[in-house]
Amino acid sequence: MTGLVARIEAATPPGRDRAVDALRALAILGVVGGHWLVTALVADSGTVRGASPLTAMPQLTPVSWVFQTLAVFFLVGGMVATGSWASARKRGVPYGRWVGGRLARLFRPVAAVLVVWTLAAEAMLAAGAGESTVRALGKLVWSPLWFLLVFAVLTALTPLVTRLHPLWPLVVVLHVDLVRLGLGGPHELGWVNVVAGWLVPYCLGALVARGGLRGRTSRWALLLGGATAAAALVLWAGYPASMVGVPGGRMSNLDPPSLAATAFGLAQCGAALLLLGPLRRVLRRPAAWAVVAVVNLAAMTVFLWHQTAMIVVTTTALLLADGPLPGLHTVPDGAGWVVARLLWLPVFALALLGCWTVFRSYEQGGRRGGGSLVVRESAPERKGWARRA
Repeated sequence: MTGLVARIEAATPPGRDRAVDALRALAILGVVGGHWLVTALVADSGTVRGASPLTAMPQLTPVSWVFQTLAVFFLVGGMVATGSWASARKRGVPYGRWVGGRLARLFRPVAAVLVVWTLAAEAMLAAGAGESTVRALGKLVWSPLWFLLVFAVLTALTPLVTRLHPLWPLVVVLHVDLVRLGLGGPHELGWVNVVAGWLVPYCLGALVARGGLRGRTSRWALLLGGATAAAALVLWAGYPASMVGVPGGRMSNLDPPSLAATAFGLAQCGAALLLLGPLRRVLRRPAAWAVVAVVNLAAMTVFLWHQTAMIVVTTTALLLADGPLPGLHTVPDGAGWVVARLLWLPVFALALLGCWTVFRSYEQGGRRGGGSLVVRESAPERKGWARRA
């Protein structure tokens, strides 16, 4: 272990902003933890269906405030892509080659998920599994992939949006919600927010990369202002308190992103920016940095396969056990389910480790035996703005 830590430390460029990598890792792990905690597969009447503990236990709503961390992921994406594009321009790298390289790294591991789950779905149907069961399992795997398409679009638009102030997409989200929710406009209008809502933290990241929001005062204002706006929208404008969708709810803050979710995302971004300084100090320690570097190396694999890991554990246990197991196959309607689910999390993590072992080469460009020890943006892409942030 000591040797691995030393290798990672030696392979890290001096100008790398390790805190940004830590934010990315926290965002990915937040999504994974949130899905494992608020997603259940209930086995009854020979079928498997999806459910959420938030339906029966609304007191768990604060879990969605902690683990719905996509805004931080888009914040980091805007920071890194802006620095990367600026570096590419200085080196004379054409736009096509720059965006092609970034999108290839994003979608290469997705291909493995698509192939495996297409074959798995066909095999389950051939073995006699009901269409509703296959659909429920497939939805768990496919639905988290939507954000990759949005992220790819924003990445491709980086040269156009890099100087767009985040207030502009925020105004779009405000007006879309005003029309669709306040004035009874068409529901389909909300899909404009799929891009506009996530463009807000992405543009915020680009602003930070250009040297904006340097002081703690502005970052505290972002945190407190976003949190206050989100709370006001929930308390007085009728938005749901949960920052993720709840089955059976009258609306979702995330599908599509609402003004409340966008405001809450701004609060998360303010908190993330305030953490940069403390994280930089902590990550001077080689052991702490090694953990962050390893998570970043596996970030896409972890995101793409975490639901599969949960499904593998759930279905395997269902086949081997005499009946439904608490926290795994039972209805999520009480404290007992929560305690049991927490005990299953290490098993999910172990299954995810197995998925990572099998599919990690797709994230690392087909290289076996390790590959790069750090995520792929190099020091020149970050050095200039990292010190300003």
